[in-house]
Amino acid sequence: MATINAPASERRHISERRISAGTGKTTWNALDWVAMVLMIVGGLNWGLIGMFDFNLVAALFGSQTPLSRIVYVLVGLSALYSIYTASKMAASRI
Repeated sequence: MATINAPASERRHISERRISAGTGKTTWNALDWVAMVLMIVGGLNWGLIGMFDFNLVAALFGSQTPLSRIVYVLVGLSALYSIYTASKMAASRI
């Protein structure tokens, strides 16, 4: 168990702190939650476009307005962040 006075060889690394001790559950920070919500919004939007030819983001914010473009960029950035996080988590489990 990591303590303040533990030798450096016994201290947990930062990547190990994301996983709760012994439970295998990951703890999410605010950025992780925002990225997940944005990816869900993007996935639902693509599902609506594919099934019903209805673009929810364009319906809410207008077609190719600056606000809708910001939403699209944020969804894309959240996907990139999630790829980075998933690769970090996979590397820490090896």
